[in-house]
Amino acid sequence: MTFAVGRPEAGAPSLEALRAIEQRVLWLATSIVHHANRVRSDPSGLKVGGHQASSASMVTIMTALWFGHLRSEDRVSVKPHASPVLHAVNYLLGELDERYLTTLREFGGLQAYPSRSKDPDPVDYSTGSVGIGATAPLWGALARRYLGSRGADVGAGRQYSLVGDAELDEGACWEAILDPMVAELGEVVWIVDVNRQSLDRVVPNIGVPRLQGMFEAGGWQVLTVKYGRLLEELFTRPGGTALRARIDAMPNPEYQRLLRCTPAQLRERLPGDDPELAALVAGLDDATLHAAVRNLGGHDLAALDHALGAIDDNRPTVIFAYTVKGYGLPTEGHPQNHSSLLTTEQVTGLAERLGAAADDPWARFPDGSPEAALCGAVADRLRRAPTPAANPAAVPTDFGRTPSGTATTQAALGRALLDLTRSAPDAARRVVTLCPDVSSSTNLAGWVNKVGVWSNRERVDWFADDPETILHWRERPTGQHLELGIAETNLVGLLGELGATWSRWGEPLLPIGVLYDPFVERALEPWSFGIYAGGQSILVGTPSGVSLAPEGGAHQSITTPSVTLEQPGCVSYEPAFAIDVEWTLLASLARLGRPDGTSAYLRLSTRPVDQTLAAVPADPAAREHRRRQVVAGAYPLRRTADRPAVTIAAIGAVVPEALAAAERLESLGIPADVVCVTSPSLLFDAVQARSGQGSGDTWILEAAFPARRAAPLVTVHDGHPHTLAFLAGIHRLPATHLGVTRFGQSGGLQDVQRHHGIDADAVIRAAIDLGA
Repeated sequence: MTFAVGRPEAGAPSLEALRAIEQRVLWLATSIVHHANRVRSDPSGLKVGGHQASSASMVTIMTALWFGHLRSEDRVSVKPHASPVLHAVNYLLGELDERYLTTLREFGGLQAYPSRSKDPDPVDYSTGSVGIGATAPLWGALARRYLGSRGADVGAGRQYSLVGDAELDEGACWEAILDPMVAELGEVVWIVDVNRQSLDRVVPNIGVPRLQGMFEAGGWQVLTVKYGRLLEELFTRPGGTALRARIDAMPNPEYQRLLRCTPAQLRERLPGDDPELAALVAGLDDATLHAAVRNLGGHDLAALDHALGAIDDNRPTVIFAYTVKGYGLPTEGHPQNHSSLLTTEQVTGLAERLGAAADDPWARFPDGSPEAALCGAVADRLRRAPTPAANPAAVPTDFGRTPSGTATTQAALGRALLDLTRSAPDAARRVVTLCPDVSSSTNLAGWVNKVGVWSNRERVDWFADDPETILHWRERPTGQHLELGIAETNLVGLLGELGATWSRWGEPLLPIGVLYDPFVERALEPWSFGIYAGGQSILVGTPSGVSLAPEGGAHQSITTPSVTLEQPGCVSYEPAFAIDVEWTLLASLARLGRPDGTSAYLRLSTRPVDQTLAAVPADPAAREHRRRQVVAGAYPLRRTADRPAVTIAAIGAVVPEALAAAERLESLGIPADVVCVTSPSLLFDAVQARSGQGSGDTWILEAAFPARRAAPLVTVHDGHPHTLAFLAGIHRLPATHLGVTRFGQSGGLQDVQRHHGIDADAVIRAAIDLGA
């Protein structure tokens, strides 16, 4: 549906006041970037940057939304390069102190892109990673619905995404749009800034009709705001039909070139060979002709108001708003205006045209003016009650049982979740699990059968009476497991928003996302961005490593331990035994949903391991001592009677090989200690803290690697050896680091371990080579 200009409804803000605010927002946004680059001292000489043109194309859209339609319960994700517009709006609404307007991209000041956690003014969604900020409100809507179905008071506001048209090139957008859950989210509204430019160029093809069809195929309501009032009036004149057809069919670069033409050039280029259109153009004065070619709907307040008032809340909506990049600036429409900056002379001229003062750039509207009154009324309408303090449920530290027999760390995850429902039901009710269609193959079937699958409405389980059905798919609003399609980006996007409910509504959840470890890196960027935005969650990668020997090199994940060690705001664990899974999972859950909280990554395996190898102490005090070491990052698993000749530090699925190697070395007269590493990230933090860099529990270094037992070190890992290489620096010892550095091939576990040099034989050779 395409909207022409309509009349504002009774009681709506006057167009005159809105237009004055629109011009002031344009001025402020432009001045924020100008001050950062042209006025503020920059001793480094580095370009500060900013996006005056990208901001200008969004000014009318954001003015119409904030000052005409937004409500306090609504949330908005603002495209990254329009952050100055958001700060300008917040300033006019009294939500940002004037002193911050001069601090764009300054240390401690306004961030380059909207940030929930770092900007001083209200920001609903962090953006900056293209495609991820756009989709965040989809997952925010699901998180709100999940909480609402469980009785939480979270309101029912809309979730807006303000998206650049080039941002729709990102696959993350379409992975999200196609997820079956999204089609039911009527509170979701995307407004696409169709300025037809990307960073480097004018987009060559007329792509909106194709995009419209793709949204419609996904079940979305599609609205289009293409032309403003001047063009709509010209279309009614003789030759107007030809004018519309000419502009509609015009390639994007040709249209953009018209924006840079003089009136004389327009009279020559616009009509083409159509005499009727030539007559229409000939009858227009220069000012009207110049204004007509840039009179698009995304810069028409009344047309935008009409479209925003036509949103169907029963399905997601997308509004395509045609704009000019740099609208209202001397750089408007130029193909290289993306990050160009106005000169001081151009800014002075802009101030004169917009009724602002270049020597007093931050002036507000005078008290008593219609514009000041509107700003005050909107500020009152949008004011939110403070978020209540989060109250995370208490999580136990130990279930008190000792696993026996043979088990995998992957299976231990499902068992631990079931134990949580019995030992700590209040905490268990806060747990929500997510999978991208891998619940059964990651051992979550028991948990899913216990708690059910979440759905906004109850659905019939047609296989409930099938005696051969093992995984029962009971979908209902009380379920605690969410199943998404095979798109890891969607999984971690939702994981981040579920992990942010503590700060949005004071309702902390304990979200756990489970996916195949080989695909963690596919999900890493959006998960990292969710952590940056304040989302605290647990990501479980399983199965992992070359323990997936028959799967071949495509599924033998190598680098996940290394990249998660380096992930800010995250503690990484790779437990070797079932008891270690329970203890590290419980510790990770206890860190969620709080201002000082952190996320966690658990790398689990399908390798069956004899659980007696864990040698869990029977004495309660000794057991608690072991648990603390497991949670802190490492513990001694085997110690010789005398000082060792070599220390073997192993992690996860290869700990049995390390123990076997130590036994054989002992028989060769080479005493060997074995240290089981559970968290490379915490050990690295401890090493850094010991040298005064950052914070960490340094006691764990002496507990796991005491100086009195220092010996040449062999590290072994079912992943990249870089992950544990730093351990040699604890006592500056000679070391050899065994791990996986190349793609593998299918085969049996022993064959693949031998191929990569991480079997017991390889550990023994490394120990001997070190002179043990």
